[in-house]
Parts: sequence; C-alpha cells; structure tokens
Amino acid sequence: MNETGRELPARASAVIIGGGAMGVSSAYALAAAGVSDVVLLDKGPLGSGSTSKAAGGVRAQFSDRVNIELAVRSLETFETFAGRFGQEIDLHQVGYLFLLDSPESVAEFEKNVAVQNDLGVPSRMISVREAAELSPLIDTDGLLAAAYSPTDGHCTPESVVLGYAGAARRLGARLLPNCAATGIETVDGRIVAVHTEGGRIETDTVICAAGAWSSPIGAWVGVDLPVSPLRRQILITEPVPDLPPMTFTIDFGTTFYFHREGPGLLLGMSDPDETPGFKFDRSDAWLPRLGEAMARRAPALMETGIATGWAGLYEDTPDHNALIGTAPNVDRFIYATGFSGHGFLMSPAVGEVVRDLYLERAPFVDVTAFDASRFVLAGARPELNIV
Repeated sequence: MNETGRELPARASAVIIGGGAMGVSSAYALAAAGVSDVVLLDKGPLGSGSTSKAAGGVRAQFSDRVNIELAVRSLETFETFAGRFGQEIDLHQVGYLFLLDSPESVAEFEKNVAVQNDLGVPSRMISVREAAELSPLIDTDGLLAAAYSPTDGHCTPESVVLGYAGAARRLGARLLPNCAATGIETVDGRIVAVHTEGGRIETDTVICAAGAWSSPIGAWVGVDLPVSPLRRQILITEPVPDLPPMTFTIDFGTTFYFHREGPGLLLGMSDPDETPGFKFDRSDAWLPRLGEAMARRAPALMETGIATGWAGLYEDTPDHNALIGTAPNVDRFIYATGFSGHGFLMSPAVGEVVRDLYLERAPFVDVTAFDASRFVLAGARPELNIV
C-alpha cells in the first residue's frame, strides 16, 4: 500500500497521462484492441480538467481535411454512444450555424463546405432568411450568409467520460484518478517507468493526453509540446420563457455563440485580451465585449439574467491544430493534445488513432501533418473554424 491509500500496478503495457475525454477514449480503444494492463493516471477526478468545462459542442464543420475526418468519425460514435457504452450522453443534433458578415468569411466558408461535402458532411451555405428561421433570437443586420450542418449539435462531456471509463474498466484497464504522474524515467532514449505520487509503474510506453498540462510532461522526456493554457468562460442564463427551438449559433465575426441548455441558454465568446496561464477564476473583464456582441446579434438576450457560469482552459497551439504523433527522440512516447477547444468533440476518433499509433499500424486518417515538429519545420496549417 502506498501514500495514495491503494495498490498501484507494478507494470503496465502503456501509461496514459490525462483522464479527460481524450485519455479515457484512448484507454478504451487500447483495451478493446486487446492491449492488457493499460493504466491511466489523472491528478484529479476523471474529466475534471478541461472536459468538464467544455461547452459540449460536437461538429464536423472545419476547414482542415484531417479535422473534418476526425470529427465525422467522432460524430458517428456520439450518435451510437448510448447503445454501445450503456451511457446516455444527452446528444442533441440541433445543427451548427455559423453567421457570416464579411465577403472574405463567406468565400472561405464556401470553400470549407465543398471540402466537408466531399468527406460526407451534409453542410451547406444558406441564406440570411433561413438562418433567422433556424435561430429565431438573432438580429440579421449586417449578415451576408451563413453555413449550416444539421448533424452537428451538443452533448454532455462528463457523460462521455463516464461511458468510456466504464467500458475501459470492464475490458481490464486500470483507471487511477487522484494519482498524479510526477516524472518519466528513461534509459538510453527508452521509457522504462512512470513515477507517480503513489509510486513507480514500469512501462515502455507513455501516452500524453493531458491537454493544457501537456507541455511539462513532454519536457520530462525532452519533447517540445507547444501547448498554452488559455482561460475561456461560459455563462448559463436564467430560464427563458417561451424559448423557441434553435440551432447551436455562432456569430463568426465576434465568436459569440449560444445554444439551449435546459430552460435557458449557454453563452460563450473568446476574449482577445486573455493571456495564457492556469487561471480558473471567473473574470468580468470580457463581459463588456460579450454585451456588445449580444446587443448587436441577439438583442433579445440583453434582458435575460445570468444564473451561473464557469471558467475552463483551452489547450492552444500556435496554429490552433492538434499535436498528434510519436516522438522521434524517445522510444514509445505518444501524444494527443493541443486541440485548441475541439478536443472533446474529436476524442472518440483520436482514441482510435492513439490505439493505432501504439500498435504501430496506419490510423484511419493520416495525422502526420499534426506532428509536433511541424513548428520547427515551418509546416503549420492553421484551422479557420475556431471560436
């Protein structure tokens, strides 16, 4: 028995660091593929990091082909999640609506929709009038067009974590919340163990799925994972009487977004003045900018009270695209992190990719462009559809 009050396994086939959606999805995929002795570590309760603070949006409307393919695969899993994992995730496929107010945005989204359609996404460009029908609370002044996909929507991140965690455990994976990793031991460029606050676990493979906390984990083995934590805040309104059905709506020019959440609405928006750091407290500094965006695009919400809210962390990379790959300078260090706000929605597919990287076989989608070394090699590929 160790200081955490429980017995740690002496050895693991793979140790996953990070117990959010990405980590538990990876644990499930590995265990389902027959990998024995998978161990997952998290410094807190499962899903208590960025996953529990996510807005829950699930969509396939991206500009990068790989992101679209990861999202399509993940949406398919979310659609069948309850039946496969015995866990209801409260999936509402109300669609995603991007409101566009500049000719440049319209042109970019037209190109994106063509790529999405080529990959099987039923997205389309729509008129301002149709956008107003899909999102009755919006003011259409200044809008030129919109992009819409009916199969996008939102679900409950904590429920997805529960479903994957339960399935992984049933298949033999050991999930150890409240047991932080403290270091990785290597010998001649090979991983030999992970050190935790509860003891040492021998392993030859580490999978970093630690989100905003990934950079120091990479540093343990000399791998540069350029992930910055950036605070994002979400508000939940008081109940709104006679709230009409509506799609998940994003005013692309301002990044203001909202969707139904119970009897009220969930609201969010990026803050260009936010600085990187592990900040979990709520701040009022972004509220004037949010108010301006609401007054312009959804003025009916200005009289609605705020019931609650929270702050969480995006795991940003310089080009807002993920870091997925296997480190070249240390044997068997796999990473899946830096999703810049869309990690939860891609977690089912990325779990499959991590499994295939572990098994050293080709994943269903080529993720080599997401290798962390791309920034050194000047191969960054910006993702446009980030809010």
